[in-house]
Amino acid sequence: MANMTYAQAVRKVIQEEMRRDDKVFVMGEDVEKLGGVFGTTRDLYKEFGTDRIRNTPISESAIVGAAVGAASAGMRPVAELMYWDFAFVAADQIFNQMCKTRYVFGGNAKLPIVLRSQQGTGRGNAATHSQSLETIFMHIPGVKVACPSTPAEAAGLLRTAIRDDNPVCFFEHKALYITKGEVPDDPEFMIPFGKADIKREGSDVTIVTNLLYVSRALEAAEELAKEGISAEVIDPRTLVPFDYDTVTESVKKTGRLVVVHEAHQNCGWGAQVIAEVSKRAFRYLDAAPIHLGAKPCPLPFNPGLEAAVIPSVKEIVDACKATMYR
Repeated sequence: MANMTYAQAVRKVIQEEMRRDDKVFVMGEDVEKLGGVFGTTRDLYKEFGTDRIRNTPISESAIVGAAVGAASAGMRPVAELMYWDFAFVAADQIFNQMCKTRYVFGGNAKLPIVLRSQQGTGRGNAATHSQSLETIFMHIPGVKVACPSTPAEAAGLLRTAIRDDNPVCFFEHKALYITKGEVPDDPEFMIPFGKADIKREGSDVTIVTNLLYVSRALEAAEELAKEGISAEVIDPRTLVPFDYDTVTESVKKTGRLVVVHEAHQNCGWGAQVIAEVSKRAFRYLDAAPIHLGAKPCPLPFNPGLEAAVIPSVKEIVDACKATMYR
């Protein structure tokens, strides 16, 4: 095991996979000498050269379009966007080409693309640089969606993504890059997609959450424990595929479900989870599930206003208590 930051775990896996397979290469804005998002590609050009660590123009549509072409020709691009907010500029390339190419060609065309970027609040990046957009990518068939919440998950899920023959959207949270944790020092360490992780076991209420909100849900669970309420915290790790079995079994045990995410509440992925789990475990529910997400307004620049828009630890605690006493 090695202790490292989330950002270092991302860089480590990219480096190891590029050493393992010469078809893997990185492309994106400033990924060469400036080191990409939070230094996740820093100095890799010194080992692999600028053919495999490729700076691109400031054109998200060109980045994704070139990645689709390269993957179709047998390469394995890791394409970096500076922010997930900018993916809308490449919507046609992502949703109509990247997501559909393998299907359109009857499975004969492999499309091993990892499209990765940062998202989320916590740095005052305001309305067009702070959105949590993973739900939108869940809606379009043909792409897998990974959301690591720890350095070990960043490493294990990214290696799985790079080796997958299908396109993967890899969502990293900007507030997690500096967090540290133990990462297996194993160039074959992988975490399978579609397998949730129970971060904390409990018996009274199930909390399902992802990315930054895993730590906030764990904090809420600590507060609930002081009042004698035992919360089970589940991190799905991948939203496509989603491990409904683990969540369903938890709800059968606790009888209560709270889903919380930083993405906007309206049509957020939590609504899908509640719908599916309610269908599978309806007769086990002792209270109506609760869904928490960001309030319906653009994300503010002001830190106080930003905090007011996204769910707080207190709101998570109150939601769990509400399921107990309804």
